[in-house]
Amino acid sequence: MAAAPFKRILIANRGEIAVRVVRACQQLGIESVVAVSEADRDSLAASMATRAVCIGPASASQSYLRPELLVTAAAGTGCEAVHPGYGFLSERAQFSRMCAEAGLTFIGPGPEAIEVMGDKLSAVKLAEEVGVPRVPGSGRVDNPDSARAFARTHGYPVLIKASAGGGGRGMRVVRRDEEFISQLAAAAAEAQAAFGDPSLYVEKFIERARHIEIQVLGDKHGNIVHLGERDCSTQRRHQKLIEEAPSPVIDAKLRQELADAAVRLARHVGYVGAGTVEFVFDDDTQRWYFLEMNTRIQVEHPVTEMVTGRDLVIEQIRVAAGAPISFTQEEVALSGHAIECRINAEDASANFAPRPGRLQTWVAPAGEGVRIDTHCFSGYLVPPYYDSLLAKIIVHGRDRHEAVQRMQEALGRLQISGVPTTAPFHQQVLAHRDFAGAAVTTRWVEETFLPSLKQAGAA
Repeated sequence: MAAAPFKRILIANRGEIAVRVVRACQQLGIESVVAVSEADRDSLAASMATRAVCIGPASASQSYLRPELLVTAAAGTGCEAVHPGYGFLSERAQFSRMCAEAGLTFIGPGPEAIEVMGDKLSAVKLAEEVGVPRVPGSGRVDNPDSARAFARTHGYPVLIKASAGGGGRGMRVVRRDEEFISQLAAAAAEAQAAFGDPSLYVEKFIERARHIEIQVLGDKHGNIVHLGERDCSTQRRHQKLIEEAPSPVIDAKLRQELADAAVRLARHVGYVGAGTVEFVFDDDTQRWYFLEMNTRIQVEHPVTEMVTGRDLVIEQIRVAAGAPISFTQEEVALSGHAIECRINAEDASANFAPRPGRLQTWVAPAGEGVRIDTHCFSGYLVPPYYDSLLAKIIVHGRDRHEAVQRMQEALGRLQISGVPTTAPFHQQVLAHRDFAGAAVTTRWVEETFLPSLKQAGAA
């Protein structure tokens, strides 16, 4: 057996992704140290890891978002590397740089790549430089009048977007000129609160858009590979709900075009580690455009693992230690179809309001082609301080029809009591004829599905 790439790794995250990284460390024979807030002292990740170290109070701003605390925890526990997971500090160039300055390996790209790809405006500029088309858009907004002039010239609707961060924050669709200035101010305030950066830009809004993303992986030897695409079009307010691989609507030619563009971008910035290049696909014109790049592991990475048989987290750790990617592009093959549903502690009937509380019952489904990524257990107290994600249910089938069927069966076997969850919502989505027919765009949930539920309830 080959020697472990590191002796000990700090996991600078929580929840299911912390558990996921602990398991990867166990497979590689690496000791894991999980950084926990006071609210996560008794978490599943803390009990599974070699060691847990408390870094601060429950509030993320006083714990998981404090890079100096995490670097100190890593150095103080003899760790050689830091895995940031997703969210929190995973895409902060400052954190990557602080790790390097402390002699720690950041399991992800270098700060330069995070900086250039993390700012959406610099990312779209780079995309244009390497011949990857972007959605028609402005530069950084200098003043409201110039931004409004762009909107008037290109025509409404337009999309106001924050240049930093993601997750739909700092984003507004504007359909009428008289709303533009107020929506611009609201987006700037939200971006400042969420990312500490009020910078905005404006793009032409694509009415019938699909969200297609390409998984890439790079190493320190200049190798870049892609692992196919994921379709993340089932969204609500720019938040992904259901993801699948491969996309049910693109053919081999388009898949290759998108993959080539993603690899070209990653190669241009000397990308190291796992990353995702996101595209918007216009259902009406059949044209595609670069959207952004996420310089980290994605929440939805398991669907790619299910159809390729490749462990992305293990590859992340190996390439961070200097090893080459363990497979070639020619060895990447897609098999079958995978779907992921994000199960959140939310009340879908109350506008998806988070509902923290204690899980009285937790029984995860099992069966052929079913995978559960979770940090939950019976008696677990879902804290009110963080994202409401409880688990990801991932299924694999020989084709999309079988995958949908297996997901419905898995959701039916999921047993949770104590808090409401989005599982029933997912069952309804999967049963809808539009989802079965792959006729879903990024606004389908809000504009078609949820209104149909209200009509059915009123009947």
